[in-house]
Amino acid sequence: MNKALKIILLISVINNLCHGQNSNKSLNNDGRFYVYWGWNQSVYSKSDISFAGENYNFSLDNVIADDKPSPFKINIYLNPANATIPQYNFRLGYFINEKYSISLGADHMKYVVRPDQTVKISGQISQTLTQYDGQYDEKDIQIRRGFLELEHTDGLNYVNTELRRQDLLMCWKKVDIQLVSGAGLGILIPRTDATLLNFERHDKFHIAGFGLGGVLGLQFKFGNYFFIQSEYKLGYVNMPDIRTTSSTSDVAKQDFLFHQFNILFGSYFGFKGKNSNVN
Repeated sequence: MNKALKIILLISVINNLCHGQNSNKSLNNDGRFYVYWGWNQSVYSKSDISFAGENYNFSLDNVIADDKPSPFKINIYLNPANATIPQYNFRLGYFINEKYSISLGADHMKYVVRPDQTVKISGQISQTLTQYDGQYDEKDIQIRRGFLELEHTDGLNYVNTELRRQDLLMCWKKVDIQLVSGAGLGILIPRTDATLLNFERHDKFHIAGFGLGGVLGLQFKFGNYFFIQSEYKLGYVNMPDIRTTSSTSDVAKQDFLFHQFNILFGSYFGFKGKNSNVN
């Protein structure tokens, strides 16, 4: 807590010094657009996952999942033809005034239930002609092929709108360092790759639920147009309608927190601010 207070105090001091030295400086934001593209790595909280269908109704407790970042290769990360393969972030925003913007974005994360982990199962499975038929009450079970494989890897798609604020922290020649903060909400459209018991595999896009979250970032703006930005996002995902098999009556549901760490590259375009001063 003391360390956090010191950081907040330092940011406040730098902010006051910068504004004191640049009281007439405008960020040239009002009425402008921005766009960015970048990549993320994500961390997920444990999740209880419930499965329901004609022959089963059971839940798994405290399931662990990981993200699945692509190994860095120039042909994957910098080739436009392969742009959607890595875990990526895209956002288009518009400044409604000098500090505040509204934006629409897509956070393409990947979520993989860790194989071979042992969890608690409760509920019933019947008439599947597998070794897993039976009644369960907080019994240990191993998540493995033949029982369950579950991934949102193409991906855990969070399409969202956000309200963001930008504050100038420091300025040096043609470089502005800005604090970015905001919050938003949206829908989850995962392409879930699921294999459950002996049912036919399912792997199609589907609106599964909603999400919300907040963001804190640091932007390095070069001149009037280009920037590099790092972000931390904390969010909540609730998906009560996950498709798991080819049957529309089969469904899974889960909710969890995610932590997202992003590196982004972007540009400003459009009109300069109403009271803009060229940097």
